[in-house]
Amino acid sequence: MPKPTTTSPDYTLTLREEFRHHLETFYAQLKLAPPYESVEKAIRSLTTSVHSLSPAERASLETDTTARWRHFRQAFEASGLSKKHRGIIAGLARNRSSLNLRPEYDQFLSLYLS
Repeated sequence: MPKPTTTSPDYTLTLREEFRHHLETFYAQLKLAPPYESVEKAIRSLTTSVHSLSPAERASLETDTTARWRHFRQAFEASGLSKKHRGIIAGLARNRSSLNLRPEYDQFLSLYLS
């Protein structure tokens, strides 16, 4: 009997926790309370999209930061997070240099400027 692999489920959990951390950081740096229900919806959306990937695509997320952030952005948008605090965040995003966020967070901020 083949040994069950634990990489995929374990990495999905790791990915979920990384995404949750990024969402917490994003809202903390903007000094806003995260819309918790939408945060949970975003995490579920990420999980669904990752589970729909082939094992090879899923494995590549471990090393491909660009692909990982693409999935984070899709989940952020699909969950409706980009519609919450829209006016406030759009105003903050217009003055990007005043925000203490790493450039990766532009994946989220750009949704408020479109």
